[in-house]
Amino acid sequence: MAHLVYTKKIPVKYQVDLFVAGGGPAGVAAAMTAVRQGVSVYLAEAHTCMGGMGTAGLVPVFMTFTDGENFLAGGFGRELLTLLQKAGGTVPEEGTGIRAEVLKRVYEELLEKNGVRFTYHTKLVDVVVNNGVVSEAICDGKAGLFGVKAKVFIDGTGDGDLAVFAGAEYEKGDETGAMMPGTLCSVWSGIDWARADLKAPNKVAQLEKAFKDNVFSLQDWHVSGIWQVGKTLGGGNIGHTFHVDGTDEESLTKAYIWGRKITPEFERFYKEYMVGYEGMELVTTGSLLGIRESRRIKGDYTLSLEDFKSCAIFDDEIGRYSYPVDIHPLQPTREAYDGFLKEIRSFVLPKGESYGIPYRILTPSGLKNVLVGGRCVSTDRYVQSSIRVMPGCYITGQAAGMAASLMIKEGKDSREIDMRKLLKNLKDVGAYLPHFS
Repeated sequence: MAHLVYTKKIPVKYQVDLFVAGGGPAGVAAAMTAVRQGVSVYLAEAHTCMGGMGTAGLVPVFMTFTDGENFLAGGFGRELLTLLQKAGGTVPEEGTGIRAEVLKRVYEELLEKNGVRFTYHTKLVDVVVNNGVVSEAICDGKAGLFGVKAKVFIDGTGDGDLAVFAGAEYEKGDETGAMMPGTLCSVWSGIDWARADLKAPNKVAQLEKAFKDNVFSLQDWHVSGIWQVGKTLGGGNIGHTFHVDGTDEESLTKAYIWGRKITPEFERFYKEYMVGYEGMELVTTGSLLGIRESRRIKGDYTLSLEDFKSCAIFDDEIGRYSYPVDIHPLQPTREAYDGFLKEIRSFVLPKGESYGIPYRILTPSGLKNVLVGGRCVSTDRYVQSSIRVMPGCYITGQAAGMAASLMIKEGKDSREIDMRKLLKNLKDVGAYLPHFS
């Protein structure tokens, strides 16, 4: 591969206490938590809205906020869900099905009301780092390249871009590097939900019929389904883009093309083989591909399956979570799907049980003023498949934002802050910390 050296003088548009890369659930939670502690924040979002997978990605449902007894995403997560429900942004009214357009507005209103500066069409492209300390972020906006000076930097990109640009080590996928497939989610109209809910035939049996009738280009047995997101609207988490690498633009391009190609196949399947979907029509597909797995940044601790199974408790516990291990099959085969079912049924915590999330999974090894939140935190592959969903991102993002505020106010790096003060501050804003007193 040829290389070039390119030098250019660029303006510094923002000088703030905290820079946040990415406006997904972790990035927004981090920015909101920090700004409420009195620090100045600038957030750069590459897309055209906040929310990431739950908005631009059209993921139709939040997944679990609770362990069946306790509200785990306390603090920002509870606030966000309450505001969204009051705004009519969930289906049913008190549920967790997502009306994406309402969620976009709720995020923006929160950020603007609390004084978080942010811009869209703004992609992080690099950082300036020296001896583990990042001094500037380099962003590409519509007006061109510019710099951001900050004291602390939070990576909310989902892929660990900022941390990797700064030199952090990471892992991807299983022992061979293979990663979970993505999904190009979609919105459908004309669904008769009364009939679809009550009289839907067995999906796997209907899939088998459709496979025999050559409805699908690829015989993928794992069809997550369509959730109600309106009176006749459904949000489709259907169809896998296998072998996608969310950190490679060529791989992503192929995945988008494939995701759109198979949409008519799912329309035929639901119309002809399922009950209540006979009149469904495609409204749109997501402007962001639903990526389940990419980089896992190596931190000072790696949260593991053993921690999940033992419902581990940590001295530096910034939250707890309980969503099952949910690793989608790497191949579109019945054998792979049966293995997925066995795994997801095996690694489920009992009602009222959860695993601890230590602060150390937010601190990338070798970096002093960088924190990570969201799906790229330091875990093994099993726990990543649990903590990656939106409520889990609210928990880690909130903790990153609170830790950043302490670092800024006290002039300390990520490992020097007072842990008891961090946990107390988190508990004061509503974080679920049953083992801290």
